[in-house]
Amino acid sequence: MSGPLATLKVVEFCGLGPGPLAGQLLADLGAHVTVIDKRSAEADPTDINRRGKRSIALDLKSGAGRAVARAIIAQADILIEGFRPGVMERLGLGPQDCPDTLVYGRVTGWGQTGPLAQRAGHDLTYLAVSGVLSMIGPQGAPPVPPLNLVADYGGGSMMLIFGILSAVIERQVTGKGQVVDAAMVDGVPALMGLIHGMIAAGRWGPERGANWLDGGAPFYRCYTCADGRYVAVAALEPQFYAELLAGLGLEAADLPDQNDATHWPQMHERFETIFASAPMAHWAALFEGTDACVAPVLTLDEAAAHPHMAQRGTYVQDGPLQAAVAPRLSGMPGARPALPGAAAADAEAILKQLGYDAAQVAALRKDGVLT
Repeated sequence: MSGPLATLKVVEFCGLGPGPLAGQLLADLGAHVTVIDKRSAEADPTDINRRGKRSIALDLKSGAGRAVARAIIAQADILIEGFRPGVMERLGLGPQDCPDTLVYGRVTGWGQTGPLAQRAGHDLTYLAVSGVLSMIGPQGAPPVPPLNLVADYGGGSMMLIFGILSAVIERQVTGKGQVVDAAMVDGVPALMGLIHGMIAAGRWGPERGANWLDGGAPFYRCYTCADGRYVAVAALEPQFYAELLAGLGLEAADLPDQNDATHWPQMHERFETIFASAPMAHWAALFEGTDACVAPVLTLDEAAAHPHMAQRGTYVQDGPLQAAVAPRLSGMPGARPALPGAAAADAEAILKQLGYDAAQVAALRKDGVLT
């Protein structure tokens, strides 16, 4: 696929979560991404994060395997790795071992420094220590895991890509690469500017599920319908709130002020009773074409078939159901994602580009360096 990143060569060391997603999104926009897999890696056609990438599986514990890795890195613009701090250095593949033009992207939960840098963790633990998890979920119940979208992908992948492309732009001026330390415990707080501002202004309190955007407001939460399905209500602005009330058969003059939080519990109950009186499809049809900011809560399969999503082609079914290329660029009209590549499938082509001949490739396989 051509695209705005088609001039960039990326080497990605296999991992889980944020690193592979970052590589996938770069590949979606044209970057040439080569994954260095473990020798134990297996083909998985459902691994969406592999789409558009090439793969070679190497034994990095061997000198010959590391030599191949260094040759791949020498031709790359960008490196992505997500190991604990020090792992790449012990392999002799750390930033100091690489060309100074390389943009070296490191994504971890805790970061490259700090007391927890060597500790294991996952999205939920990084989100917990960032302080943000304490703000997600209903009152009187434990915080709710927001899948792994917030720390892994919001604070991890997206910040990694942002840092990498920023460093690529600067390299055009200085000729030098740099190390990008994308830590989820840094990235998640960086997404919180709006909430930090509301706290500073006294418009957000410490209690979970009692604020404007956390389910505390009756006009920004989900409601259960008569059939057990749900609708999402997000009528924040007064004009949208007025349309919500009209659809529910309520008069603003008979109700408390929209933003008077002291009356929110009673308004919750009133809205709950009304939404529970009819099935989800009724409410979806009633609010269709309005600006009440009410939407049915759809399953993934239903979302793919929704008229708006289908018209835009937001989901595609090339193999497993997956997202189309995003964001959309005018220079890439109708771009479709490539199919996931198989682990180790491109070893010979990659080595040929590096100058290895057939005999050398055969020797690497015989010595167990290659899968």
